[in-house]
Amino acid sequence: MDNNKNWIDQRFPLTKVWNEHLAEYYTPRNFNFWYFFGSLAILVLVMQLITGIFLTMHFKPDSANAFASVEYIMRDVDWGWLIRYMHSTGASAFFVVIYLHMYRAMLYGSYKAPRELIWILGMVLYIALMAEAFMGYVLPWGQMSYWGAQVIISLFGSVPVIGPDLLTWILGDYAVGDPALNRFFSLHVIALPLILVILVFLHIVALHTVGSNNPDGIEIKKNKDKNGIPKDGIPFHPYYSVKDIVGVVVFLMIFSAILFFSPALNGYFLEHANFVEANPLKTPDHIAPLWYLTPFYSVLRAIPPMFGSQFPGVVGMFAALLILIALPWLDRSKVKSIRYRSWPYKIALGVFVVSFIVLGYLGMQPVTPVNAFLARVFTVTYFGFFILMPWFTSVGKTKEVPARLTE
Repeated sequence: MDNNKNWIDQRFPLTKVWNEHLAEYYTPRNFNFWYFFGSLAILVLVMQLITGIFLTMHFKPDSANAFASVEYIMRDVDWGWLIRYMHSTGASAFFVVIYLHMYRAMLYGSYKAPRELIWILGMVLYIALMAEAFMGYVLPWGQMSYWGAQVIISLFGSVPVIGPDLLTWILGDYAVGDPALNRFFSLHVIALPLILVILVFLHIVALHTVGSNNPDGIEIKKNKDKNGIPKDGIPFHPYYSVKDIVGVVVFLMIFSAILFFSPALNGYFLEHANFVEANPLKTPDHIAPLWYLTPFYSVLRAIPPMFGSQFPGVVGMFAALLILIALPWLDRSKVKSIRYRSWPYKIALGVFVVSFIVLGYLGMQPVTPVNAFLARVFTVTYFGFFILMPWFTSVGKTKEVPARLTE
């Protein structure tokens, strides 16, 4: 065994990689529940890649056969229904995990120095995931897939001057059809998964370079023993690799319960209109993307058109997404963790979370005067969190951060 190990190490740094990223990667000893979601995100990504490969074997990416091929997978392929539901439920599970992972970073200031690059790579990963999810949502070619693509892609036509040409270039035609479906299929199964895997790799490498944050926001590398080992650190493996198994088991129990008893989750994970084949001549009563995209869709609808163009709403939608990247430079607090933050930040973060959830809910509802008013109010509070962040992170009294980690 040792000879085999030495043979590999002479040709590939297997032991070095194992030690640097697992056995000798020292992590804070006070990780809590919130630190499960990074490993869970990798688990769901692998599951999506594997189930996606099997679905690709039977899916036909053309407008005449796409819907029928999904029905064939569901009805005639052995265990096809399970693979399809694992993939569709996994998409929503991915975003649940990612949103909780991002919230943990905001709780404990994991985007602050020296982890700015980790946050930026994570946000680029999040944007790529949204693109991957949207393109995958179009592929089943159901009513909501078709009309959702029609509405969302048509927004690019509102760009001044180049809008019409840009729209035609994206679609490869003058309407959503075969060329668009083929392009989305290619991007969904080849280009974007490759980008996601590369970004995950870069995200992890950046994390392991500066080290993990913790609920106290203390840099454990600043307090080492005579051997250069952080006094408040423990090896990731076996301590946290074993602990993560507990999180995986709990996650799989919840995931399996949804998968086997309510894979559509009353239209939140799979919309009812998408079980009907796409019909360009019949518009659904209400068009909206799936829940994980609706906060930004709600911002889009909240901003009224200008001179008959929806371009201001498009700008607002992308601004609501891209402004998250600026968090490391907007936050002026001297402490990282919410445990030691001043009360203005705690209130502001609570308002932000409520705003995001309410915008997500409103994005799934039909446009009414009341819903439109609420969407505008919560759009203001959403952007207000970022605009006012330099102020509310620099006022108020913060608690003293201890020199060593707390239990």
